[in-house]
Amino acid sequence: MTPVIKKISMQIFTYDMEDIGSYKSGLKFEYSPGDTTTRELVAIKIFTDSGLTGEYVSLYSPTYIVEQAKLFANYLIGEDALRRERHWCEIKRALRQYDRMAMGPIDIALWDIAGKYYGAPIHELLGNYRTRLPAYASSFPGDNNGGLDSPEAYANFAEKCLDKGFPGFKLHTWGGEDKARNIEREIETVHAVGNRVGDRMDLMLDPSCEYETFADAITVGRACDEQNFLWYEDPYSDGGLSQHGHRKLSERLTTPLLQTEHIRGLEPHTDFVANNATEFLRADPEYDAGITGAMKIARVAEGFGVDVEYHAPGPAQRHCMAATRNSNYYELGLLHPMCEINKPQIYKSGYEDGIDVIDHDGTVPVPNNNGLGVEYDWGLIDDNTIRKKVYS
Repeated sequence: MTPVIKKISMQIFTYDMEDIGSYKSGLKFEYSPGDTTTRELVAIKIFTDSGLTGEYVSLYSPTYIVEQAKLFANYLIGEDALRRERHWCEIKRALRQYDRMAMGPIDIALWDIAGKYYGAPIHELLGNYRTRLPAYASSFPGDNNGGLDSPEAYANFAEKCLDKGFPGFKLHTWGGEDKARNIEREIETVHAVGNRVGDRMDLMLDPSCEYETFADAITVGRACDEQNFLWYEDPYSDGGLSQHGHRKLSERLTTPLLQTEHIRGLEPHTDFVANNATEFLRADPEYDAGITGAMKIARVAEGFGVDVEYHAPGPAQRHCMAATRNSNYYELGLLHPMCEINKPQIYKSGYEDGIDVIDHDGTVPVPNNNGLGVEYDWGLIDDNTIRKKVYS
């Protein structure tokens, strides 16, 4: 008998990030010694009549997950937990007026059930390609507080990551209010890091959609060209959405663009490649409707002969990348030279995504236990839970 879904639990819990504050706008975290920022996450359990439970802790904000889940959670009660593709298609249609962000964590928990049911890690169910993943160091955004506060500071941190064994380094830079000053500093930083380590590791730049004009994006992109960066990601303030704008940007630069972190759905990802608006595709099992959705994007990339790079660290990302030939790097971050960033201690199994997890070859392992392959610390999660929603 296949497992039938009997109950879905979603609990929001908090954890503290030490030495982290935010820019004046409140819209972006920054290193801020002595400050503490409290963040919320959502932990999901899907219970079945067979005793198998699918578990996943979301890496992102719980608000949209819990609110959107109200629209489809009751549909899943009484359904076969193994019919992931059917559920994925039904929920995709039901959420057609929304961004579908709530699909991801639920789909990942269903994959966790499947792995436990078949007695295999998820990457084996997907079709294992590798068991070690090359990782790049993905920096925390810049600050003016003594951390990543200058081009030299970025160069120093890149060299530190190189010495630890990382084969690649990605810069998340400043943003904030003083845009004109920051463009000059962005260019200086690209050159400082490139001159320091560019002949020894792959380099990437992700301005996080901070550049206000196409001209700014072109100007910084040309600095990336001069330093032979591997990719240039989400440069300007359209939010990463314009196929026309990014195609025009790509035509004027030699550094490949990496886009699609901020668009939702299989079809828009496909259109971005088909319309020559990106050279690399971005996928994320949370953002892109689960492991099911992320793997669809990976196969689209493979069909077009381009690469897919998975966004952010996490056990679901590791399983996806392990089953993907056309992917280069696991994103290990966000990392900072002065403090540990954004790492709730939610795992009991030894899984972690800190700066010291790579081996001498610059790789991280893929969880090899059944399902998602990690053991969550439910005692800690329960102790810090502030509200809970149960569907049955």
